[in-house]
Amino acid sequence: MRRMWAGLCMGGLMAVGGLARAATPADAAPVLTLSTCRLKGVEVDARCGVLRRPLDPTRPQGAQIDLQVAVLPAVARRRQPDPVVFLAGGPGQSAIELAGPIAQMMARTLNRRDVILVDQRGTGRSAPLRCDDDAPDRSLAEAADPTAQVQALQRCRARLEKRPDGDLRQFTTVIAMQDLDAVRQALGVRRWNLVGASYGTRAALEYLRQFPGQVRRVVLDGVAPPDMVLPLSFARGAQAALDSLFDDCARDPACRAMYPDLRGQWRALLASLPRRITVAHPFTGRPETFTLTRDGVASLVLAPLYAPITASALPLAVQQATQGRFEALVGLGAGALGGGRGLGLATGMHFSVVCAEDVPRMATAAAAPPTDFGDAQARLYRAVCQGWPRGTVPAAFYRVPPSTVPALLLSGAVDPATPPAQAERVARALGPQALSVVVPHTGHGVMALGCLRDVVFRFLDEAEDARALAQARRDSACAAALPRPPALWPLSPASAAVLEGGAR
Repeated sequence: MRRMWAGLCMGGLMAVGGLARAATPADAAPVLTLSTCRLKGVEVDARCGVLRRPLDPTRPQGAQIDLQVAVLPAVARRRQPDPVVFLAGGPGQSAIELAGPIAQMMARTLNRRDVILVDQRGTGRSAPLRCDDDAPDRSLAEAADPTAQVQALQRCRARLEKRPDGDLRQFTTVIAMQDLDAVRQALGVRRWNLVGASYGTRAALEYLRQFPGQVRRVVLDGVAPPDMVLPLSFARGAQAALDSLFDDCARDPACRAMYPDLRGQWRALLASLPRRITVAHPFTGRPETFTLTRDGVASLVLAPLYAPITASALPLAVQQATQGRFEALVGLGAGALGGGRGLGLATGMHFSVVCAEDVPRMATAAAAPPTDFGDAQARLYRAVCQGWPRGTVPAAFYRVPPSTVPALLLSGAVDPATPPAQAERVARALGPQALSVVVPHTGHGVMALGCLRDVVFRFLDEAEDARALAQARRDSACAAALPRPPALWPLSPASAAVLEGGAR
């Protein structure tokens, strides 16, 4: 979920498959003008436009912001009238910047349905709330220093608040989903299908709560319910994913032969901290010396755990770190994140959402058992949110009502961010119209993997609700054979001999 985009071209009002219209005095629908544009990674022309929205919904004549909208048109002439709207993750990612990967992932869906991308307020080019801390080349010492991180975010907040659109209380999920429904009205869509990824699943659930009559189907990939208390969930999910990595390595003969005491090496690494280390910066190549703490190691390990393909390099990185070589661990952690800009995150929008919706509930959340990941994330969010303006969040936001439309919930079994327990809890709240599918050996975000693209396509394409759910339940069994990527090992004659012996 992370790419740059090509930009917007404005022009006269033009319909895309009947999905654009001008407002009339009778219905007072918002006006959205679409014209041809090119989006990075998309092979065909898209249709792009801007929808004006009040910054503060309670002051419709006050400051306005521009919502960026893009429509990827269906290929078929006789397209279906209910398009798909993709809700990006984060909080803070731009949906339009992800147009290329989304077009590839939803290629079959695009045969018959338009796919609509809306940069949620605060992201992309919709009044973006970006911070300087997003730069991937910032020093390792600053990245490892929580005080420096908090100070940088405080400076960012002060800068953002000086802007005409800088009322940071107006960037909640509740308001953003009202924006989204305004887009639906402007496009002349009666009902559409929601596909949400990560934080986008929270957004989809909120849209479903506010506008249930406008939804046909829902796909939630990596479920982040509104009451998950985001900063506290990091440590629990990451510990479960790391323990799974250790256990799987111990069960695999080749991994066990190469890393016979991986969990013990991890414990030894933690016990050796804090310590001063010198490594080359992963992006600039310049040597830097800084103090690596337990919290610092935890943050480096958390990022690659999101995807088993990157987590497969953690055994080697941990082994080398216990030997005093930290290049692999630092490079792996920084590379998996790619810096804020590499993820496409608008950090200011991220904190505007989390400070309003999650952090106020931290004090009353149930205490979790201690983990190797500690409470660094929670402390960081508390410190940043202490002075961050908080939008109003209604109590109903945290309740997931029963769904009257089919909902497909997808989870990776070793997802550190949105573990399967979250999806299963939401599925129970949504009721009999919801199906929760857990994909073995996979991490955060699964609908782009293997046969699951086709599972999602058929779920959206099936005309009958009951058949859509039954078909998804049957078809999702195809994912059971997805393996965990084997652990990475150094290329040397000695490692080859160990590998050959362990595989016998």
